[in-house]
Amino acid sequence: MPVAPIPLRWWLLPLMLLVVSAPLWLHRFEPATFVTINNLCAHVAAPVWTGLSLLGNAWGVLGVTAPLLVLAPRLMWAWLCAAPFAIVFARVGKGLIVSPRPAAEVDNAQMRIVGETLHNVSMPSGHTLTAFAVASAIYFALPEKGRARHLWLFVLAAGTGLSRIAVGAHWPGDVAVGAGLGLLAGMLGVRLLQRMGLQHLQPTAWSLRLVALLLVATAYTLMTEVQDFDENRPVQLVLAAVVVGSLLVFVKQNLTLRR
Repeated sequence: MPVAPIPLRWWLLPLMLLVVSAPLWLHRFEPATFVTINNLCAHVAAPVWTGLSLLGNAWGVLGVTAPLLVLAPRLMWAWLCAAPFAIVFARVGKGLIVSPRPAAEVDNAQMRIVGETLHNVSMPSGHTLTAFAVASAIYFALPEKGRARHLWLFVLAAGTGLSRIAVGAHWPGDVAVGAGLGLLAGMLGVRLLQRMGLQHLQPTAWSLRLVALLLVATAYTLMTEVQDFDENRPVQLVLAAVVVGSLLVFVKQNLTLRR
């Protein structure tokens, strides 16, 4: 089934988000806004926020979406197509904009910091950008009919953005800009997906097998390296198991088709 065109109003949404959030990323209400949100989030256990942050980590996203390799390859390709745009947006932003992190400007006694204390390259929030790119790409790669039922994808992405404030890593403005750029990256990824041939959706396709190899690396990384926070270790092991299970099913699919 072809991917439906993205309505114009959605293309305007990233720009609208950047404009509306201008007082935040221009730091008109900082650091008060950051401190207020960070302190409110401190009432929630740290593993909740670190787990949500994992949804903005590339290895974490690969782990969460691994079942798509066998259940819905088009959705896997959608966010993989968005990934290059997300990387460029994040790298260019962090490379060009000199923006200290909250811990460099706020008395650390007034805020909750989870994990490593970061001081530099704050704009934009890369985790938020990644989460919204993945959510946007998957959402618009879904069939247009009934797509609205999956708006929860953006709720999860917003949770990832909020987690970056909760752990003391980013200003609200960084999160807003990351969300806007992530939405754009996801939609650009879907445009790229629309140009891919259907042969790339078949389990026997060499390109999909390359994705499977990437997932092998994902399972190893999740089992051997801490992603962002020590609190994520148990979640990483669960995701590694999900990846391994998905790969076994993928291998079975290939063997069945060969016979």
